[in-house]
Amino acid sequence: MAGEQLQVLNALDVAKTQWYHFTAIIIAGMGFFTDAYDLFCISLVTKLLGRIYYHVDGMEKPGSLPPNVSAAVNGVAFCGTLAGQLFFGWLGDKLGRKKVYGMTLMLMVICSVASGLSFGHTPKSIMATLCFFRFWLGFGIGGDYPLSATIMSEYANKKTRGAFIAAVFAMQGFGILAGGIFAIILSSSFNAMFEAPSYEVDALRSTVPQADYVWRIILMVGALPAALTYYWRMKMPETARYTALVAKNAKRAASDMSKVLQMDIEAEPQKIEQIKEQKSGFGLFTKEFAKRHGLHLLGTTSTWFLLDIAFYSQNLFQKDIFSAIGWIPSAKSMNAIDEVYRIARAQTLIALCSTVPGYWFTVAFIDKMGRFAIQLMGFFFMTVFMFALAIPYDHWTHKDNRIGFVIMYSLTFFFANFGPNATTFVVPAEIFPARLRSTCHGISAASGKLGAIVGAFGFLYLAQNQDKAKADAGYPAGIGVKNSLIVLGVVNALGFLFTFLVPESKGKSLEEMSGENEDNEPQGEAEPPSSSGRRTAPVA
Repeated sequence: MAGEQLQVLNALDVAKTQWYHFTAIIIAGMGFFTDAYDLFCISLVTKLLGRIYYHVDGMEKPGSLPPNVSAAVNGVAFCGTLAGQLFFGWLGDKLGRKKVYGMTLMLMVICSVASGLSFGHTPKSIMATLCFFRFWLGFGIGGDYPLSATIMSEYANKKTRGAFIAAVFAMQGFGILAGGIFAIILSSSFNAMFEAPSYEVDALRSTVPQADYVWRIILMVGALPAALTYYWRMKMPETARYTALVAKNAKRAASDMSKVLQMDIEAEPQKIEQIKEQKSGFGLFTKEFAKRHGLHLLGTTSTWFLLDIAFYSQNLFQKDIFSAIGWIPSAKSMNAIDEVYRIARAQTLIALCSTVPGYWFTVAFIDKMGRFAIQLMGFFFMTVFMFALAIPYDHWTHKDNRIGFVIMYSLTFFFANFGPNATTFVVPAEIFPARLRSTCHGISAASGKLGAIVGAFGFLYLAQNQDKAKADAGYPAGIGVKNSLIVLGVVNALGFLFTFLVPESKGKSLEEMSGENEDNEPQGEAEPPSSSGRRTAPVA
């Protein structure tokens, strides 16, 4: 059976783009919309949490989260995501993609609501409850990464597979955008209803009691898009590649895909028997895997790790960079809700001008340029723009040059998304065998989240002023924003180099990329089966 595919798999590879492809993108993509909303909305409200729960009378500056609390609130969801990626990635290969898909969504819905309902009598207990629910929220989000990517890759055709997987991931951009827009609307409404002076005019009255509802509502709204797509996720059939190649039920795979593709697909009894007789193939911790895919896994894990150090430190702490260059006024010149509005406005502008367009540029060009070229280009320009920001940093802090800084900063986001932030998600879903695809994607994604944790926790401390007196309350002196940007530039340059370990998968079938056609060769004589069994799937 070397080089010969089941008709159902060939039919998927050559199928014309049709309605079920777009349905799958929306169903899988809404999970990613929710993921991005939930992960990034916390950066909109951390300053507010500090004002509400850590106010100290007589202080010149508004209250802020202590370093350890801020690190926990910002980073705990990433810890949960990392654990979820590994666990659900493995479970997706053991139980099937569909069975696990619903679990992750329900976990996200429940924990989004619970995060907003965080309770306690003291600031410490409220933050502890919030961190607990955000960990489990992250755990559910983590499962969405390997499952959504794997499901989309196994449903898609060869010609447009990259664009379909990238489109699922591109929904992240809309999630970040939605978080910012919703926070702008909510904070504007509360500001209009509950007027308050700035902190420097009246420290106590600058944070109205109703501000406590603002952060809770922002966190809870993340449950809505996930809940709306649960029914449709449950109606999706299991992917044909899992059913045929892992569960070894090719008859069921042909039946499921006949309904989806709206065409007759023959069950091919001879090939079904051959599949049932085959051994399961090499596992993850074997010499054969290391020989065939070891460098590929090193490539996908290292590039995702390096990318997320840069990407998440930028995204989560862009409010600090905007404050440093004066784009957001000093905290004491605003009231609590106005500060949420200003931070949300800045995040929304960056998402609208660079993050969202970057994702969709990848969708448009990934099957033309290829994954390798886009990833290499993205890391290259991220490095260039990061150094262009860092080396003349003092120039950018002058009032007349701030718009230029924001444009350059936006371009680093644009090339992150029209580059490695999308391709690191796409490639692991294409180059590994079906029985290990979800697991290997989960490992690659977890490596990325490890980078996000390094970025999120490390940047908090690194970006602090070198003069301890000018650092945020409770923080030690750091290396400053300028040197932090230089570090991120070096990280991006390393990502460029490690990209050379990642193979190009443009225009190839999943079985061709993973070598499963060779694995399916029967033991003994490597003779092809007699002419009676061979058929080519018709083009839909």
